[in-house]
Amino acid sequence: MLDVDLIKALGNEKRLLVLEWLRDPAANFPPQRDGDLVQDGVCALFIAAKLGVSQPTCGEHLKLLTQAGLIRGRKIKQWVFYQRDENRIAQAKETLSSDW
Repeated sequence: MLDVDLIKALGNEKRLLVLEWLRDPAANFPPQRDGDLVQDGVCALFIAAKLGVSQPTCGEHLKLLTQAGLIRGRKIKQWVFYQRDENRIAQAKETLSSDW
């Protein structure tokens, strides 16, 4: 059975862009003052700026991706940094390519 949260998360072009960018954060985002792009993830502010949306709108996109388990957030100081969950993404690909 398909996961509704997964389908919602993948059903938007901007969220797909976020997943693509987070695959190689060092190539897609500038260096951060706090947190390492690869080890800690990308600050939500950088993601919002690159998407060209407000912080609340970006927060909704990130929330849906997090609920689907495709990304995970880590708080450092007052900021939240996001990374892909490669295991969950592999599971999602397997589920979507199966006979459902």
